[in-house]
Amino acid sequence: MARNAVAHAETVRSAAARLTVFPELSLTGYEMTAPAVAVDDPALAPIVGACAETGSVALVGAPVAGEGNRAHIAMLAVDGAGVEIAYRKMYLGGAEPSRFVPGDEPAVLEVDGWRVGLAICKDSGDPRHAAETAAVGMDLYACGLVHGAHEEAEHARRACRVCADHRVWVAMASFAGPTGGGFDHTAGRSGVWAPDGTVLARAGRASGEFVRVTLPARARPGNRATA
Repeated sequence: MARNAVAHAETVRSAAARLTVFPELSLTGYEMTAPAVAVDDPALAPIVGACAETGSVALVGAPVAGEGNRAHIAMLAVDGAGVEIAYRKMYLGGAEPSRFVPGDEPAVLEVDGWRVGLAICKDSGDPRHAAETAAVGMDLYACGLVHGAHEEAEHARRACRVCADHRVWVAMASFAGPTGGGFDHTAGRSGVWAPDGTVLARAGRASGEFVRVTLPARARPGNRATA
């Protein structure tokens, strides 16, 4: 995880975006047995430092502890002041229920006037999740995910559905390169979509690729979102 945290910090610096979105379980890889990550773990310091230098907010994927023996797949919000658990995945899939339990409620993070709805992988596959998040109020739906190489079209389909249903911006951060859970080949192809469903940018399939998009209106000019 320490090495992955350094890689996250390098991406934050390279992107130089106000908001940077990483894939599901990006800190540990998609490993069902990875230990929970504490928000005060010193290994996260490089990401905090990179966010402080760039003025960024990073949405990072990690397993976190819950009550008792409960564990969650989570999205951490990292900025120059530190780390907090921003969201716990609500809709689990595959082997995830053997280790994890679902979160209880949708979450929205405000960044410079933008209300960012948070989602993790299968959340985006169930229309109820985007609807529940939109009910809280959101301008951008930010999702970290892991898909197999044969599922490349799936997160684009989900993004377009969210756009059509709720007229919001969508950022999908998709794992690229091999990881655990049988994902020897992942889809990559992170992207950002406009509220009308237009594709604004798509990354390739190689590990380390990202896209950067400047979102107009609503927030302060020049804010960028990266996936």
